[in-house]
Parts: sequence; C-alpha cells; structure tokens
Amino acid sequence: MTSEPESPTSPNETSDVLLSPSEAEPRPGLNGTPVRWFDADRTESYTRIAPFQERNDTSVEFFYKPITLTALSLGLAALAYIAMSPDVLAEGRDKRRVGVYAAIASFLMFSMIQFRDGPYIRPHPAFWRIVLGINLLYELALVFLLFQDLQSARRMMTFLDPALNVPLPEKSYAENCALTAQNIWDAIDIFCLAHALGWFGKAMVLRDYWFCWILSIAFEFAEYSLQHQLPNFAECWWDHWILDVLLCNWLGTYLGMKTCQYLEVKPYEWRGLRQTRGLRSKAKRVLSQFSPHDWTAFKWEGTTSFRHYVTVVLLLAVFLAAELNPFYLKSLLWMEPDHPIVIMRLAFVFLCALPAVRELYQYINDPKKARRMGQHCWLLLATVLTELLVITKWSRGMFQEPLPVLVQWGWMIGGMVLVLYPLFRFGVPASRRYLRKRGRKGKGKTL
Repeated sequence: MTSEPESPTSPNETSDVLLSPSEAEPRPGLNGTPVRWFDADRTESYTRIAPFQERNDTSVEFFYKPITLTALSLGLAALAYIAMSPDVLAEGRDKRRVGVYAAIASFLMFSMIQFRDGPYIRPHPAFWRIVLGINLLYELALVFLLFQDLQSARRMMTFLDPALNVPLPEKSYAENCALTAQNIWDAIDIFCLAHALGWFGKAMVLRDYWFCWILSIAFEFAEYSLQHQLPNFAECWWDHWILDVLLCNWLGTYLGMKTCQYLEVKPYEWRGLRQTRGLRSKAKRVLSQFSPHDWTAFKWEGTTSFRHYVTVVLLLAVFLAAELNPFYLKSLLWMEPDHPIVIMRLAFVFLCALPAVRELYQYINDPKKARRMGQHCWLLLATVLTELLVITKWSRGMFQEPLPVLVQWGWMIGGMVLVLYPLFRFGVPASRRYLRKRGRKGKGKTL
C-alpha cells in the first residue's frame, strides 16, 4: 500500500506549516476512503491526520524558527558595543551596575532560548521562559541573602536604591475605628485598588470561587494573628471585613472569575496572520495573540480524596506564605509599600504563579501524563520557602513580643480541625472498607 505524503498538520513535523487558503483541508482515511481499524497501518500518514488548527501556534513563522546562533551574534554584538562605548569606559565611573544589568540580560537571553517550554504558549513560549529565568534569578538572589546578616542586606539594597537603608516610622490603621461614613471614606486609598487587582489576579490563577474566599478569610485571620509583630496589620474591624473582604476582595474575585468563565466558554479559532484578510481582521488577530490559546477550568475537589485534600491545604499554606512574605521583607529591609521593588516582586510572583498552578493542577489530576512536578511549580515553591528562611533568620531578636494566648488557641483549634477532618472524612471509611474486606476473607477461609 503506497503512503500519501504527510499532511502539513502531521504531528511528527518539526514545525507546523499552515494551510494556505487555496489548499484543501486533509480528509481522514486513504484518498478520502475510510480505512477499517484492523486494516490500518499505524505507520502510514493517514492514521495521524490532526484537525486543522495551529498545533504549535505558528502565526508568524519567523518567530517560531530556532534562531539560536542569530541571537548569540546579536547579543555579543550588543555587549561589545555597550562595554566598549566611551561612556562605560570613562575613568572614575561606577561600572558595577552596568555589569550586573548585562549579566542579567545575558542570563535571560539564555533562558529565552534554551529553557524548556511551559504549559502556556501565548503570547509566545519564549515569554514564559523569560519569566522562569526571572524567577530563577530571584531565587538565586534570595539564596545569597540567606547567608547575609540583616544589616549587610540593608546596605546592599542601597546599590538598587540609594534612598533605602533608612528606618521607617511604624504605621497603624486602627487609630479611629468608629463606624462612620467619614472614617470609611478616609480609609479608601490607592491600596483598595491594589487589593482588588490582587484578588483579580488570584482568581485568574486559582480559578475557583471557594478557594479564593477561603484564602481571603484566612489572610484576614493571619493579619489578626500577626499584628503584634507588624503594626500595619492592625486595622479596624470594618476595614478587615467590609473594605477588604466584602468590597475589594469580593470585587476582584468576582471580576476574575467572570473573566475565567468567559475564557472557558469562548470559542477559540486560531488562524495565521497570512490567512487573515483585511486590516481590521489582521489587527484583531495581532491583539488576540496576547489572549489565551485555550482555557482549562480548575476543579480542585479538595474533599473527594486525601490526595486532593492535602494538595488544597498545602496550596493554601503556600499562597498565605507568598502573601505574608512581602510584608515581612519590606518591614525588615525598610521599604515603603509602594516601593518599585515591592511592586515588581508582586507582579513577577503573579506571572510565575500562572504557569506554576497550572502545572500543579495537571500534576495532581493527571499523574500518568505528568510524572514529575513542572519546572515553574517547583521553582516557585522553592522561592516562597527560601523567602520564609530569609525572614526567619533576619527576624531573630526583631520581634520580642510573644504570641498572644488567644492567637495560640486559635491556631491550635485550626490545626486540630485540619487534622481531624481528613481522619473522619477519609480515614474512617477506609478503615471500614478494610475491616469488611478482611471479614469477607475470613468467612471464605472458614467455608
């Protein structure tokens, strides 16, 4: 049996070649004639025809071709030009900052070209490789800071911003807690918008209403528990539950989940730029490059099995740690909440969390295909835990006030609930099944 030439969408093509409008879409079978499954030769191309779609998302072929040597040549030429320019070679100039920036740019270029692809392909797989490279650089910086004392770390931060290393006044938001319209209006500031945007991002990452609500309430309880260490956690009760939970957090979560629902039901039909006719259609196609290629709805189902329960609890703990860490770091390093470094850290953790949680979801729900944890998930988990190590080391002797007794009892009760629930939900039914199984085996032996 002679084989037909492979279709442009064949899976074993190294690069996806798009069908031009004049080419007919490949038909299944051999010359359009169906082949019975027991007669089919699995090595023939007609058994591997894929639907007409952009399998590798090659809208503009140039940006999806390997250009490693070209990138290397351009990168070295840029480094040579900048390093040998008169401004950089001027005597007496501080060249350390330029050298650090050049080293970071070189590492990110290597990341863009050589790192493995993640779960996302929009706007381009190289973008998410750069995000992974930024995460790795941040993790390496944290490992370096882990071996420094707090005073040295504060002095080092002046290389990034000479205005740092200055003690900040302690600020509390629980000074006038009367529930009046004027007090509520005075409490509304730019950070309310930041709250809403933050929870919009968390909803896009977690894609689950209940998870976002549990995380929102847990964070408020964490603020109650730690306000004896960080004065800016001390807020009025209506600031905690009305402004934060019921207004800002709910608004951000609602808009984020509505966006997730829209992306879930949105029809996705990707055509290449050359196959799109008309200026308006081409402009729309270019803008759609920055939207998801497809969308996966998350169903965490934390009560269906012990594995899912542990995953949800650990993910909740990691998210809480990722939320609390910047408050401690900016307090220890004497940074204002609106400092660019703090904002950049929040933005990059959000970008890193998008593919990381997607990899975790596949790792938990599809263990046969995802045999190991994804690189984004692994590295982000290492980053959050390293931040905790840095904070633990630098906090020695900084927070002298002991944990209040009421807070201790609260955490003890919460921990007991987290332990007892899986025992009754999963342990007791499993024990009953085991005893019934042994009982049936015992009866079989006596007969």
